[in-house]
Amino acid sequence: MSSSIKSTALEPDASLDGAADTLARRLARAMPAYGLVVLMVALAALFSVLLPDTFPTLFNLRAILSDKSVIALLALAAMIPMLTGKIDLTVGYGIVLWHILAISLQTRFGLSWPVAVLVVLACAALFGMLNGLLVELAQIDSFIATLGTGTVLYAVAMWHSGGRQVVGELPEGFLQLAGADLFGLPIPAFYVLGIALLLWAVTEFMPLGRGLYVIGANPKAAELNGLSVRRHVMGAFIASGLLSGFAGVLLASRLQIGQASVGLEFLLPALVGAFLGSTTIRPGRVNVWGTLVGVAILAIGISGIQQFGGAFFVEPLFNGLTLLISIGIAGWAQQRRNASIRRRIAQRQLDTPAAAPPTSLPTEPITATT
Repeated sequence: MSSSIKSTALEPDASLDGAADTLARRLARAMPAYGLVVLMVALAALFSVLLPDTFPTLFNLRAILSDKSVIALLALAAMIPMLTGKIDLTVGYGIVLWHILAISLQTRFGLSWPVAVLVVLACAALFGMLNGLLVELAQIDSFIATLGTGTVLYAVAMWHSGGRQVVGELPEGFLQLAGADLFGLPIPAFYVLGIALLLWAVTEFMPLGRGLYVIGANPKAAELNGLSVRRHVMGAFIASGLLSGFAGVLLASRLQIGQASVGLEFLLPALVGAFLGSTTIRPGRVNVWGTLVGVAILAIGISGIQQFGGAFFVEPLFNGLTLLISIGIAGWAQQRRNASIRRRIAQRQLDTPAAAPPTSLPTEPITATT
C-alpha cells in the first residue's frame, strides 16, 4: 500500500516523560507542542508595536480573515487525507476549475446559484473519489496520483474558460456567500470556524477519526484490527474534494470573476498550513487547531511584512522558509523526546531487580522396598 507521509506522534505518558517538577521543565516540555502558538502571538504583538497605526486595527483583521479564509479551508481539506498518510495536491489545482465552474454555470448555462453550488460540490466530491480510486485500487502513490489529476483539472479549467475571464451578472444571494458580515467580521471566517469544530469533533472524539489516525500510523495494523483501510482513505479524499469545492465557491463569490490564472497560488500556503499543523499542538500528527495556527502564522507574518513594504517575492519566500524551519524544529524536538523516553525505559529496566530463578523443591531419595 502506498504511503506518502506517516504520523509519528506519541501520546503523552507521564510515567515515561518523567515528572516536570520545575517551571523550566514544564515550559521545555510544552514548547514542542505550543511553540508555534507562542510564535503566532509574538508575531502579532511585534507587528502591533512596530505598526501601531495599521496592524492592530479592525480593518486589518477583516482583511486577513477575508483573504485567508479560502487558504484555511484548503489547508483543512489537505489535512484530511494527511490523517491517513496521504497527500492531496488537487486542493490547489481543483480550486481553479471549481471557482470558474461556479460562475459559468450561472452566467453561461443559466442555472440558479443554489443549483450551481450543488453541481460544483458534487463534481468536487466525485473527483475526490477518483483520487481515492487511483490511490487505493491502482496503488499509485498519492503525491503522483494527485499531481496528475490536478494537472488534468487545471487543463480542463483552461479549456472551459478558453484562457479568458469568465464574467457576468451574479445574483446577490451568491455574492453574499462570501461578502456578508456576521458580528462585524467576514462570514467566511465563521465557515472556517464551523468546519474546524466539526473536523475536530470527528478526529478527536469519534471512532471514524481515530480510525483515520490509526491508518496514518500503521495501515497494516489497522487492517488487522478490522478497519477498512480502502473505505477510510477513499472517504478522506472525497471529504477533501468536497471541502476544496466549497472553497472554490467562496472564491468565486469573493472575486466575482473566474480565470485560470487564479488558484494555483493557494496550493503552497495550504500545504504549508497543513504541514505546520503537524508540528504544533500534537507534534508529529496533523490536527485541526495546529493547521489553523499554521495558517494564522503565515497570514500574520505576510501581512506585517507587506505593510513594511516587502517586495512581491516575500510571500512565497516566507511560506517556504516557515515550512522548512518549523518542520526542522519539530523533528528535532520529537527526536529529543524519543531519546529521553528510551533512556527512561532503559533506566527503569536497570532499576527493576531481576526475578530470582525458581528454587527446586527438595526431593527425598526413592528407595526400593521388597
